[in-house]
Amino acid sequence: MKITDAKVFVCSPGRNFVTLKIVTDEGIYGLGDATLNGRELAVASYLADHLIPCLIGRDPSQIEDIWQYLYRGAYWRRGPVTMTAIAAVDMALWDIKGKALNTPVYNLLGGKSRTGVLVYGHANGRDIEETLDEVAKYKQQGYLAIRAQSGIPGLPSTYGVAKDKMFYEPAEKGLPPENVWSTEKYLLHVPKLFEALRLKFGDDLHLLHDVHHRLTPIEAARLGKSLEPYHLFWLEDAVTAELQEGFRLIRKHKQLIDYLRMTVVHGGGLTHLKKIAALAEIYHVRTGSHGATDLSPVAMAAALHFDISINNFGIQEYMRHTAETDEVFPHSYSFNAGYLYPGDAPGLGVDYDDKLGEKCPYERAYLPVNRKLDGTMFNW
Repeated sequence: MKITDAKVFVCSPGRNFVTLKIVTDEGIYGLGDATLNGRELAVASYLADHLIPCLIGRDPSQIEDIWQYLYRGAYWRRGPVTMTAIAAVDMALWDIKGKALNTPVYNLLGGKSRTGVLVYGHANGRDIEETLDEVAKYKQQGYLAIRAQSGIPGLPSTYGVAKDKMFYEPAEKGLPPENVWSTEKYLLHVPKLFEALRLKFGDDLHLLHDVHHRLTPIEAARLGKSLEPYHLFWLEDAVTAELQEGFRLIRKHKQLIDYLRMTVVHGGGLTHLKKIAALAEIYHVRTGSHGATDLSPVAMAAALHFDISINNFGIQEYMRHTAETDEVFPHSYSFNAGYLYPGDAPGLGVDYDDKLGEKCPYERAYLPVNRKLDGTMFNW
C-alpha cells in the first residue's frame, strides 16, 4: 500500500477546524485533526506546503518511521504548528491501518484496558448561583465529573465563562478581544464558589477547576490551601510551565504533577502521546487529555482510542460539539452516564463530509488577550 494523495480541508461549522485526509492506492483513506485554535491557516500551510509532498509514495503502515522522519528530519523542531501538523499525519495513518486491518485503533494500541472513558464537562456562570445551576444541568445529564468556573465580581469578563454554556468557544471573530484580570479578586472568589458547590452537591461529585496559569507559585499555593477542604479532582494549570520549580514550591512533599494534560492533536499524535504516557506511568502520573471544542471529532475519537487502551488513564475532558459540527464529522463514539465509548468501527470511527464542509467557510477568529486592571499585558 502506498500514499497517493493528501488534502487539507479548512471549514467552520460553528468554529474553525483543519482536517487532513490521506488517501492510498487501495482506496483506503485516513483522517487527522490539524486544528490549532487561532492559528489554523498556519498549520494548513505547513501541511500543504511542507509535509504532504514528503508523504506521497510512502508506505502508510510505517507509522513510527514517518513520525520520526517528520520530527527528527526538521532542523526546527517542536512548536505548536509543527507538532499539530505531525499529529494530523499520525492520526490519519493510524486510521488507515485500523481500516486496512478492519479493527478499531484501540486494538492496535493494545486493546481495551477499561470498558468506558470517564469524562468531565464544563459548567460556568456569570456568578456563583448561575454556575451552581449549570453544574446541576451537567449532573442531570449523567456527568460524574464537572469543571466549574465562575465570573468574578468586579471583572467584566472571565476566562472559562461563556455565552453559550454547552458549546463553549473562547475564540471570537475579528481581532483579539481584551479581557481584564485581578488576581486578588480571583483568589477571594474561587473558594466561595467551591464551598457553595460542596454544600449543594455533597462530596461524591468530582469537581475540577482551571486557573489558566494566571498565578505565581506563592499565589497558587495560597489558592490550593484554601481549596483543600473541597477536595478537588484537580486544580489545572496553577502556574505557567516555563519554570518547573514553580510546581515544586506549590507541592513540596508531593510530586510536581498528578495528571498529564497533553492533547493528541497538539502533542504530536497517538505515537508521541503513547510514549509520554508510558514514561508518566513510571511516576504514577495519570492522563487527563485536553478535549475542548477546538479539537474536532477526529481528535476526540483518537483521544478515546488512546484513553481506553492505556493503564494509567485518569480522565478525559469532553466538551460537546454543536449539531452542525457533528454533521460535518459523523462519528461512532457515544456518551452514556458519565462515560464516553469509542465504538467498534474500524480505524478511528470518524468521517468527514467535504460537501457540508464547503458550505461552512473559514472565518478568522482569535483567542482573547488578557490585561490586569492597571493595563499590564498578562497571561491568557
